[in-house]
Amino acid sequence: MKRLGILTLLSTALLVSACSNEENSGQAFGADPKLPAPERGMLPSMKIAEPTPWGNAAPTVPKGFTVTAIATGLAIPRQTLVLPNGDILVAEGRGGKAAKLKPKDVIAGYIKAKGNTKVKGGNRLTLLRDADGDGKYELKTVFAENLDAPYGLAFANNKLYVANQGELVSFDYQEGQTKASGAPTSVAKLPSEINHHWTKALTVSPDGRFLYVGIGSNSNITERGMEAEVDRAMVWQIDAQTGAHKPYATGLRNPTALAIQPGSGQLWAVVNERDEIGPDLVPDYLTSVREGAFYGWPYSYWGQNVDTRVQPPDPKKVASAVKPDYSLGSHVAALGLSFSIPAMGDAYADGVFVGEHGSWNRQNPVGYKVIFVPFKNGRPAGQPIDFVTGFRDGEGKTRGRPVGVTVDPRGALIVADDLANTVWRVVRQP
Repeated sequence: MKRLGILTLLSTALLVSACSNEENSGQAFGADPKLPAPERGMLPSMKIAEPTPWGNAAPTVPKGFTVTAIATGLAIPRQTLVLPNGDILVAEGRGGKAAKLKPKDVIAGYIKAKGNTKVKGGNRLTLLRDADGDGKYELKTVFAENLDAPYGLAFANNKLYVANQGELVSFDYQEGQTKASGAPTSVAKLPSEINHHWTKALTVSPDGRFLYVGIGSNSNITERGMEAEVDRAMVWQIDAQTGAHKPYATGLRNPTALAIQPGSGQLWAVVNERDEIGPDLVPDYLTSVREGAFYGWPYSYWGQNVDTRVQPPDPKKVASAVKPDYSLGSHVAALGLSFSIPAMGDAYADGVFVGEHGSWNRQNPVGYKVIFVPFKNGRPAGQPIDFVTGFRDGEGKTRGRPVGVTVDPRGALIVADDLANTVWRVVRQP
């Protein structure tokens, strides 16, 4: 499409956005959010996340904590993994190759691109090492390269597992090594045709027997037809030894991060929900993932709330839809999930940290921060707490966008920032 046409469409989108009434609307959090009525319009509200450098600034963290950049100059860091010896692996890359279907897609692509880094994705794993334990990671080296948009990371069975956008692979690993000893071994092919949602989240069962991979949908609400959604919008369970897989849970539009709850072994996910029915619909969410459960997409949202845009409807599927555990607010784009530990301090000892990449389709942006969701008796309880903020400055420009979050067993939170191409480390002050 010619530049003039894009600008005309963009001007129309911004005009429509300016007429939206979302300024008076609010986000709903928790187990029982009050959902507004759907809003339909010619175009959804859109807001460019205009990038600006951090300069001498840094993210804001709670009193009693400090934050430092432990790696800069990366090539789109997405998710991180803390290895048993304390080394940190960073997955870097950008995937997806979905064709744009409508003028809305062209505009949305332009808006999103303006809010992302211009750096080319690394398609690699970078290793960070703090050899003397002083909090400064003096070694930054490429562990493996020539990967295909790596995203999810896991460690078990003396292997590093990497979820590329089209394949789950493994590397043999010996503690302390700084470079892969050979090419990766294929564990299982992953759905990659179109790849509207390309990220492949990953975690591993406590016994190392099963790997869980989050696979996003190929559309917002089946615009490409249900045939494009085969094996999509679900979590796969994959046998680590054989690569055999099966759907573990379905109806999850875009499960972008997975984590196993310590003690219970329960699988949890954060999920990005559908767009284009208003600034406060549909809530992205945090939920336990039950084997065999259906979570609504595309036929319904937040349990049995029918999405009338999806035709033909499926009342039986809607009736079976499981309501998620916890609303994170609409369009926050949750991309990171990690369970906390007592070393993070009493106020943050029991719960999860969630990295929120931030909205593109609200006139008043939301997300752009790391939150803490407190747990009680193994379940989310209470309002979310801002933990790492300041990714948007006072003028509304965007310094960074958090993606993966990982709790280091030694008592730190590792945050991947894919706009500033930085990894941040948050620790309690002594």
